[in-house]
Amino acid sequence: MAQLINFTKGHGTGNDFVLVYDPENQLALTPAQIAKICDRHFGVGADGLIRVVPSAALDAGRKCLEVEPNAIWFMDYYNADGSSAEMCGNGTRVFARYLTERVLKLSEGETLAIGTRDGVKDIQRNMAGFAVNMGRWRLEGDHKVSASTLDVARPGLGINVGNPHVVVALASDTELAELSLQQAPTIQPSLDSGANVEFVVPAEPMVKEGVGYISMRVHERGVGETLSCGTGIVAAALATRHWAGQGAPNQWQVKVPGGTLGVRMFATEDGEMVGLSGAAELVFDGQIDLEVL
Repeated sequence: MAQLINFTKGHGTGNDFVLVYDPENQLALTPAQIAKICDRHFGVGADGLIRVVPSAALDAGRKCLEVEPNAIWFMDYYNADGSSAEMCGNGTRVFARYLTERVLKLSEGETLAIGTRDGVKDIQRNMAGFAVNMGRWRLEGDHKVSASTLDVARPGLGINVGNPHVVVALASDTELAELSLQQAPTIQPSLDSGANVEFVVPAEPMVKEGVGYISMRVHERGVGETLSCGTGIVAAALATRHWAGQGAPNQWQVKVPGGTLGVRMFATEDGEMVGLSGAAELVFDGQIDLEVL
């Protein structure tokens, strides 16, 4: 007997997702089913799956509602291998695009609050697409990172922006272009939950008219190399500013294979927070038969 579910395919600078609308919280996909849906040869193909579900239906969502009663929708996000993830920066913008086109209206400048496993995120529509307040961040120590095309292990800076990252500076655009990320980089000391690993090269000059410019490639845990990674872009900008030292800018443009996104660091009463802005698109709608999977 067919078990049909409707889906929408969307992406943010090439970081692509399958979105499933589940307003009654009736769909219980297994990790294996999610992995098959995200498989690029035998499924729809995506870097992750987002279930659009009411916050009140999940424990993590109810915690978000206690903080922000307007966060009535929850981004139930999963990596391409079926594992759950705390946060996805590009995913939040694609999630916002879906909600504002299919479920509710959002005027320019109006704030949309959504629930995630990393708490409530505030999103606004702007000329670039959507801007999301990623919240507070923190440094998480130093590492050594090895990749198959690097001659020696390189220093990496641990940064948490709701999910864990290790950022590595490379010497040139050529080294970045020739980097092989078919295999996951090795992190020492290792992290129990793993981490996304970003490789960064500053532009020449790095700062122009008060804005920093860097290029980046990323290997996402549970996925592999992706064309873009929102939280990774934020982590890369934060790490580069940290290395640059006093006087480094608080606004950055980060170029990835899928496009360019903006990062802004700003002070609040609760400490420094960081925002991410850029395009988010819905590509097509379809239907999946879970029995076939």
